[in-house]
Order: sequence, then C-alpha cells, then structure tokens
Amino acid sequence: MKMSALRLLWVPVLLNLTHAWLCHGACVEVDSDTEAVIGKGFKLGCISCKKRGEVPAFATVDWWFMAKGESEFAHIYSYANISGYITDDRFDDRLAWNGSKKTNDVQDGSIFILNITFNDTGIYRCFFDRTLVFPNYKYRTSSTKFININVVGKATRGMASIFSEIMMYVSIIVLQLWLLVEMVYCYRKIAAAGEGALKDSQSKKSLKPKA
Repeated sequence: MKMSALRLLWVPVLLNLTHAWLCHGACVEVDSDTEAVIGKGFKLGCISCKKRGEVPAFATVDWWFMAKGESEFAHIYSYANISGYITDDRFDDRLAWNGSKKTNDVQDGSIFILNITFNDTGIYRCFFDRTLVFPNYKYRTSSTKFININVVGKATRGMASIFSEIMMYVSIIVLQLWLLVEMVYCYRKIAAAGEGALKDSQSKKSLKPKA
C-alpha cells in the first residue's frame, strides 16, 4: 500500500513535467545543408536555442552574404517584430522567412532562397540578437553561425547524408525492439503477479475451516 501511494504522488509531478516540456517545445540546433542545386529552392538553416527555455525572450535575426571571390559581407535580410525585409537587391523576390512563426521569441532564424543561381555561392552569416526577460532585469546575448554554400548543377548525395539516414533507421528499429522487450517483460510480470494472487486466494480458501 505504501508503494502504491508513493507512485500516486509521483503522477501529478510527471504530468506537470510533461506539460511543461510540451508547452515550451524541444529546440535542437541542427546544421544547415550546404549544397544547393541551381534553379531550385534552398533553405538556409539557422537555429539558436535559448539556454533557459522557460525564460521569456525576444530576438532579432540578421543575415549577411559574402559571394565567392568577394572579401566583405553584405547585409541581405533582417527579421524583427514578426516581420522581415530584404536589404540586398540581388535577393529581391527570391528570399523569404522560413523560421519561427508568430512570435518574437525567435529560435529558428532560417530563410528560404528561390531560384538558386551560381552567384549565390559563398558564405552566409546568421546573427541572433536575443534578450532574456527575467523578473527584475534583462540579459542580452548573441550568437553567430556561418554557412558555406556550394551551388551545383545536379544534386549529389554525400556519404554523410547516407550514413545519417541509416543511423536514423537503426535507431528506430532499436527503439521498437526495446519497447517490445519492455512490453513482454511487463506482461510476464503482471501475469506472474496475477497467478501469485490467484494461488494465495486458493490457499486461503483451502485453509478456511469447513462448516
């Protein structure tokens, strides 16, 4: 009985933790792809997760581009207050926001470029300017990511991509096998407990004095 009561006490705690995790969401910093195909669209990924997910914040994102053969970065895009604007004529009508939606608490600062050309080859710089809002003060922080984009005429698939996909499927299979083992173990444990309870019940009945 004591063990059952203790488990019941843990239920609301686990539910609250799960609720908090679902509300805040999980943020994972994934590297951007680096190979774009001419004439196609391409997503420039840039994710900067907050170190304190539970703390409210607001952030702005700026993108710069240094074309192949150039020596300086040019500002091409800015995003703030849930709106973005292009600052470089080379990307007019070709660049769009592809990051966090309908929030000033931006963690995904990705952009999408349409109709890729060879002139888009070069280094892109993504800059996050974030302010964490604590009860009594604000804390400003920043992060910068560099992405070296190579434009090709035809898509090629590298070994790293193939290996990542294989590992993903292996992980899924291992997880399913682990869940299956856990289910079998739990089933046997419950069945054994049921058999034990049934035997105890029968023993008690046999020990009762007959009228």
